[in-house]
Amino acid sequence: MMKWVVLIVRVFVGVLFVFSGLVKLNDPMGFAFKLEDYFAADVLNLPFLTPVALPLAIAIVSVEIVLGIMLLLGFRVRLTLNLLLAMIVFFTFLTFYSAYFNKVTDCGCFGDAIPLTPWQSFTKDVVLLVLILFLFMYRDTIMPVFSDKVSMGIVVISLIACLITARHVLHHLPFIDFRPYAVGKSIVEGMKTAEELGLESPKYMTIYTLKNTKTGETREVNSDEYLAEKWWEREEWEIQSDKTRTVKVRKGYEPPIHDFKLVLDGEDITQEVLSADRVMLVIMYNIHKTDLRNFARINALAELAEHSGAKVYGVTGSSQSDFEPIRHEVQAAYPWATCDMTTLKTMIRSNPGVIILNKGTVKAMFSHRDVPSPEEAKASQLF
Repeated sequence: MMKWVVLIVRVFVGVLFVFSGLVKLNDPMGFAFKLEDYFAADVLNLPFLTPVALPLAIAIVSVEIVLGIMLLLGFRVRLTLNLLLAMIVFFTFLTFYSAYFNKVTDCGCFGDAIPLTPWQSFTKDVVLLVLILFLFMYRDTIMPVFSDKVSMGIVVISLIACLITARHVLHHLPFIDFRPYAVGKSIVEGMKTAEELGLESPKYMTIYTLKNTKTGETREVNSDEYLAEKWWEREEWEIQSDKTRTVKVRKGYEPPIHDFKLVLDGEDITQEVLSADRVMLVIMYNIHKTDLRNFARINALAELAEHSGAKVYGVTGSSQSDFEPIRHEVQAAYPWATCDMTTLKTMIRSNPGVIILNKGTVKAMFSHRDVPSPEEAKASQLF
């Protein structure tokens, strides 16, 4: 009986690790952005790791998939379970820290496919920790499915496949796009608030940590209590600003798109762009990380778009002073608007990238390596 229980737990844990890894492997750039959030000064304070966030993301995802496969194969059980245990202990700490201090609102465990709240992520990791500890206790009952030679071959092939897949996705775009800017999605609909849709909006509350300057005593009060009990009038109590956090006290609908705002020469052109029949957006979220090699193709498509009556805008999250020299270097003569950098990184994983809109609905998007020629665009009736 116990062998069956071990088998079921082993398959569940192995499949979950493989699934989690594959979802993130579909969009390693997105997982790298999530790691950068964790490395920020106000979270783990590891800014020196930010430049290697992408290779680190690929490494973590590849290890996650390979360990899941090794567990399913029953290959090198002791090593596999030791590594799985180390990984889940680390992630359990990370998700608890994120949830308790409300630092990163989505752990990125399943990418954009299955968004989890910080406490949901922590709960999931605790369950996995218990299951892995269970497997560790009964590791002697786990028998290999194949010979060591065959299993090693499967593991090596899996690792190579992970790296090839990561390279392909980074050079192009994710195979499956779970983001609110995916082809076919309406940005206009994604921006509608709970009130516009007749739904209940979420409610948040600030939690203050107060410290008594005379006794050293600390206590937590929420924003309602702070105001109702007039804590600000009690001179001996001071707010510990570094421990202030915001918590969600009521679930509700939150629009998936909330920071899409385009500003051109100080003027908000968001509605103009979203209401136009055809718009081509050339996106460079950060000019310091932009690959400039394929701008000739982008400019050729922009020229075709303009001749066909479509509007063309460049969009960047960089400052005007940083951007202008690059704009002239690549001869991008169309007007350039600014937008929140995080929003642009969410819209498209390519830097630069191209998005085609039709009355606010995403008609097509391209990595700079895949921008169609004018002939291809005409053949596909893009413009």
